[in-house]
Amino acid sequence: MLAGTGGALAGALLAACGGEQSADAPRVTLTVPDGTAPPTTAPSANPAQWLIDENARPGAGDWTIPDDPSAWNRIRGYADVTSVDRGGTVALRVSTEAPEWRLQAFRTGWYGGGGARLVWESPTLPGERQDAAVLDAAVGTWRAPWRTNLEVPTDDSWPPGMYLLKLTSSDGGASFVPLVVRDDSSTAAIVIQSSVTTWQAYNEWGGKSLYADSSNGNAGRADVVTFDRPYYRNGSGEFFGREFEMVMFAERNGYDVTYWTDIDLHATPERLTQHRALISLGHDEYYSTRMRRGLEAARDAGVNLVFMGANAIFRKIRLEDSDVGSFRNEVNYRDASADPITATDPSEATVSWRQSPVDEPESSLIGNLYESNPVDADMVVVNTDNWLFEGSGLRDGDVLPGLVANEYDRVTPEQPTPDNIEVFCHSPVTCRGKQSFADVTWYSHPSGAGVFAVGTFEWIKRLIDDTDGRTPSVADPPAAVQAVTRNLFDAVAAGPAGAAHPSTNNLDRFGIRPGYVTDPPPT
Repeated sequence: MLAGTGGALAGALLAACGGEQSADAPRVTLTVPDGTAPPTTAPSANPAQWLIDENARPGAGDWTIPDDPSAWNRIRGYADVTSVDRGGTVALRVSTEAPEWRLQAFRTGWYGGGGARLVWESPTLPGERQDAAVLDAAVGTWRAPWRTNLEVPTDDSWPPGMYLLKLTSSDGGASFVPLVVRDDSSTAAIVIQSSVTTWQAYNEWGGKSLYADSSNGNAGRADVVTFDRPYYRNGSGEFFGREFEMVMFAERNGYDVTYWTDIDLHATPERLTQHRALISLGHDEYYSTRMRRGLEAARDAGVNLVFMGANAIFRKIRLEDSDVGSFRNEVNYRDASADPITATDPSEATVSWRQSPVDEPESSLIGNLYESNPVDADMVVVNTDNWLFEGSGLRDGDVLPGLVANEYDRVTPEQPTPDNIEVFCHSPVTCRGKQSFADVTWYSHPSGAGVFAVGTFEWIKRLIDDTDGRTPSVADPPAAVQAVTRNLFDAVAAGPAGAAHPSTNNLDRFGIRPGYVTDPPPT
């Protein structure tokens, strides 16, 4: 069991441009709690040495929050950006009825298994009950019209990474505000992307998400949601169970990584070519045109793409500015006839990517196509005579229990699919009464890039187990999963992995053909 994450994990698994500033918002600079700042420039001998040194620092023991909705609701906050380039200032908008509150900034990582380190903390600040949420009834958008009451400068004591800003109030309140600290000058081998547009799509704070109304008297889902509000539940979005475990894995193994959000992919897609690979995390569903075209252009330039979840690039969105800043409003009508833009620019209608008038199934980029949920099935390994499974202890026919869960993707050859796609795992599933398969895939692109897709939400969760000293084998699924993931990361961090490991179409081996899931499983 990971030390110090119980409450945060339990709570979370249930499920850019600055804005207006307030003249009297406190602006505070404190020293780093446990040592000097990491070097601005990584040592040339080992670009990841700063990250190795960072994770050798002691972790915090008090960074989690109670699994208690009453505590979460006593203090809420949000930032004016989802990410900030190192050295930039973040404006916090916090509401609490408590007399006092404070903020602590925890950088997440390995830290000897502790999961996070305290990087910065504010002084105690006076509590302020901010204005009630405001509804734009025309599009269902709930917004928190709050003023800035703390400005936080991310100086050199803030290493790049994924942060949780912990808000605590004197009446026992506690909640999180997520933040990514970027390094826009980074040429790290791997950029890990946080899927905040998907978090926001499911966010019901105030009353509505892109899925539902949370029963405060307003009918129907929202057509537009905004980052100008806190996340619901404990405030951490979908970080735990979808992303945190990958951060721990990457930093524990000393990979040369940097971080950004999918909003940054939208804002500056050209920066992807500063890196050798992009890692898309567990639930990366909501994509604008600029986001998708950015991935396509990077792949075509030889950048490897790794999809470590399922259901990626499924919903098409537009990102629009709010009064707080750029790209703060997320538009998704789901119905071309309801979207006002359809009449003038049907290619930007916010339907699913595979639907008319867009007609671009995600499989043309990912290789896999999202099929359904919920699912709970074992993963079956079928193609172990290759680079991905070296040292994993796995053999064809081995079963990894429960590794296909909640949502799944499969090869769907009647949809646009790379001709040279190769299947690594082919797992029978039953979902909503239908028998089908979930697939793990790889294809090499003419640019030399490789594209990997795991096709399940569950893989990332297995990366958190401590497997030191254990020999990978089918009898030890976490050790085997981590060995395979290290092979994958080693390959994509080294350069164009499709050139080094060209794929071979093996669909005939499994009887995969258009409409095959309606037939009896191949023998």
